[in-house]
Amino acid sequence: MSTLTTFSRRSFLVMPLALAACKPGSQVIEILGFSMGTSYKVVAVDHSNRLKEADVKAAVSTALADVNKSMSNWDPSSEISVFNREAGASPVAMSAPLTNVMTAAAQVNEASQGRFDTTVGPLIELWGFGAPGTRAMPDAHEIAAAQARSGHGNTLTIGAGSLRKTQGDTQVYLAGIGKGYGADHVGMALQDMGLKDYLVEIGGDLYASGRNRDGLPWQIGIETPNPADRGILGVVGVSGMGLASSGDYRNYFDADGKRYSHLIDPTTGRPVDHHTASATVLAENAMLADAWSTAMNVLGRKKGLEVAARHGIAVQFVDRDHTADGLRFKTYASAAFKALTA
Repeated sequence: MSTLTTFSRRSFLVMPLALAACKPGSQVIEILGFSMGTSYKVVAVDHSNRLKEADVKAAVSTALADVNKSMSNWDPSSEISVFNREAGASPVAMSAPLTNVMTAAAQVNEASQGRFDTTVGPLIELWGFGAPGTRAMPDAHEIAAAQARSGHGNTLTIGAGSLRKTQGDTQVYLAGIGKGYGADHVGMALQDMGLKDYLVEIGGDLYASGRNRDGLPWQIGIETPNPADRGILGVVGVSGMGLASSGDYRNYFDADGKRYSHLIDPTTGRPVDHHTASATVLAENAMLADAWSTAMNVLGRKKGLEVAARHGIAVQFVDRDHTADGLRFKTYASAAFKALTA
């Protein structure tokens, strides 16, 4: 994904907290690595104490290689890269994993009123958040032209096991959903080895299963959305769910006294312009948490809570509040998020 490297480095706000000593008779396997353009971490509790770390590491590597082979924008031979090079309008066959991801992307796109969009590349590039270079200040005509080249409804047709371009220059980028799917896929590989208690985190998107070594839900710290103070705003216990956060406070530029975020609203063609600094989503899997966290952060707290209520999305927003005493942060949670974290 060389042309959208900045976009791929989303402002992830979650981090596993340190865990205490392991219970007797169990071993904790921890694997660190780099894949999908970012770092990953796997922590698994092996109650049988029979698995070898090397075997678990090999299973994780194989699972990640499978995901990259299908949906990596960095690998020119991947399925999605081959599709992006296609200029015709004929349907291109998709594997089951890519079909799953693209179908989910289209569903979140529709439910979020277009705020999550895997074809938003032209707008990202237009505003200077793609390849390294000078930040741009596009005019209305340029924005409209880029919008015409974006949008699931404008550019793609997703069939049963196929994907078709309705515009020849359409490019699909999966940074906002692929890492979440990767975490889910690694989790399935761990389950196939008999592991039930594990945490898989890829670039901040994670899936947690079972319990940590202390017998508790995996304790996840949500970061304060302030680049000057990377403290913990709160802690969420996660088990049998995916979690992802998206923020706007690490990737932006200033021009004429105004800040322009890397989060582009596809419906306006412009960087988001609201007080929401981050959105954290809990979902049935990491793939959906990944996509919805981006959608919710683009929507912002006010519109986002409306969409969350309509679709039962578990989301917590953190808004900036500029007071006479300085910058403060306020949290707002949907009913579904409150129910899952009560």
